[in-house]
Amino acid sequence: MKIALAADHGGFELKEKVKVYLLDKGYEVLDLGSDNGEISVDYPNYGKLCGETVVKGEADKGIVVCGTGIGISIAANKVKGIRCALCTNVFMAEMASKHNNANILSLGGRVLDTELALEIVHTWLTTEFEGGRHQTRVDMLDCI
Repeated sequence: MKIALAADHGGFELKEKVKVYLLDKGYEVLDLGSDNGEISVDYPNYGKLCGETVVKGEADKGIVVCGTGIGISIAANKVKGIRCALCTNVFMAEMASKHNNANILSLGGRVLDTELALEIVHTWLTTEFEGGRHQTRVDMLDCI
C-alpha cells in the first residue's frame, strides 16, 4: 500500500516520525513535503496536494499533519472525493476507517505525542471499512 504524506512546518517533525514508522512496517511512502520544519509554509497547499494525490490514485491513502491537524484537514476535505478525518485518539481512528472509510488521516503535530500518533496511524491503517449501512452514508458524503 502506498501512503502519501504531507505536512506544514508545524507538522514536519511528526510527519518524519510517521514516515519512518510506515517504512519500517513495509508501506511505500510518497513524501509530498514540506521538507523543513524551520520555514513557515501554508498548510492549505499541502492538504490540497495530498488530497489530489489520493484522488488521482497516485497513493492509496494519505496522512496530513499540521500543528493541530485542523487546518490541513479542512484543506484536504475541499478536494472532491476526499474523506479526511482528524483523529486525536485510537477510537476515532478506528471509527474513521470502520464507519467513514476515511481515505486521509489528519494529525496534530503540536497536540499529539509520537507514541499516540503512531498508535492512531496503526489503527487507522489496519481497521477495515464495514460497508453495509455505512456505505450508504459514505456515498452520501461523496455526493456533497
